[in-house]
Amino acid sequence: MFGSIGMPELIIIFVIALIIFGPRKLPELGRSLGKSLAEFKKASNELRNTLEEEIRIEEQKETATKQTPPPSAATPTPHTEESARTADHSA
Repeated sequence: MFGSIGMPELIIIFVIALIIFGPRKLPELGRSLGKSLAEFKKASNELRNTLEEEIRIEEQKETATKQTPPPSAATPTPHTEESARTADHSA
């Protein structure tokens, strides 16, 4: 979890923190550190979720543009009276 920090190193860090901050201040520091880590984790999860949502929306837009035909093929050509007359005579 902590990489190369083992149990003896953690005990030494805890003892030094206990000496520096005292037994009364140490639980308060631990709580504030825990709250800070929780807030950071929450913010990073929100950022990740936002990025994933944006990527999903972009992918949907790309697939929607690939599935729709170009505008020139979707609009029918207008019939004029002359083309209608030639169609009647050729039949």
